[in-house]
Amino acid sequence: MGLKKREKTKLITSIGGQALMEGIMMRGPKKTAIAVRRADGNILLEEMEPLGLGKKSKIFRVPIIRGVVNMIDSFGTGYKALMRSAELAVDDVEETPEEEMSRFEKWIDDKFGDKFLKVFMGIAMVVSIAFCVALFFFVPTWLFNLLQLIPGSDWLGSHMIYRSIFEGFVRILLFLSYMAFCLLNKDVKRLYKYHGAEHKTIFCYEYGLDLTVENVMKQSRFHPRCGTSFIIIILILGIFVGCFIPFTNPFIRTITKILCVPIVVGLGYELIKICGRHDNIITRIISAPGMWMQRLTTKEPDPDMAEVAIKAMEYVIPENGEDRIG
Repeated sequence: MGLKKREKTKLITSIGGQALMEGIMMRGPKKTAIAVRRADGNILLEEMEPLGLGKKSKIFRVPIIRGVVNMIDSFGTGYKALMRSAELAVDDVEETPEEEMSRFEKWIDDKFGDKFLKVFMGIAMVVSIAFCVALFFFVPTWLFNLLQLIPGSDWLGSHMIYRSIFEGFVRILLFLSYMAFCLLNKDVKRLYKYHGAEHKTIFCYEYGLDLTVENVMKQSRFHPRCGTSFIIIILILGIFVGCFIPFTNPFIRTITKILCVPIVVGLGYELIKICGRHDNIITRIISAPGMWMQRLTTKEPDPDMAEVAIKAMEYVIPENGEDRIG
């Protein structure tokens, strides 16, 4: 089967989004907003202040460098939005009566109160980062070293390209397995549905259609500028970069790869921007793995989810067309 050509949209927008807990964050050139569906059925819309690192210095807008800055900015702003949506979701849950709380729960409530969730999420993030570094950097190198211990496999160490391809394959396999495993959780399934609603809404706007639930639901949930595509591109670029890292010791190789992350991220960002702006055989080949991956990370949304995405989208669309990049 050949690569399917994308239908050309009327415009390409710089507006991007992120799925939240029962909501969507949309980020435009001037405004960033989150829309969350409350337990009573109403949609709460809030404007939030992004980190805006790219606006602090001209050097942060230089190609390659802007990719690293944009990733840090996106992660920081996205985490802030996710925490806010979690707070709103917690507010909708009926609080446990004090007489039903355990002694430990009472102590946590007295010591931390509403700050406990933020502390817990912060600790969880640190642990998650450490786990990801070990899993995606250290383990693949360690596995390849074990593979070389098998009699007759000495030829594997003759070229770094074999090692890098193996490590890259393991990383991609681990990532795909993790994303598939997340689907077992019903909350993650809903998150993926909101992810689909975000893409459909952006497509609807780019096609110049009225932002109605009916129009949004007709759109594709696979978008070339998705963060999932960005991650896949980074994983593939990591294979090429790994070919030039001469170290075989798992610890030294892991540290070196971490030091190369900014270069890989910067290159990946430039590629995803090119793929988002242009549609030709080369960009379709580059985009293909990420688009396939979105079959896991996006699901067909419910109409009420599209309504939430529309609410956030309408708030961030600028009046003077500053978001148009194509």
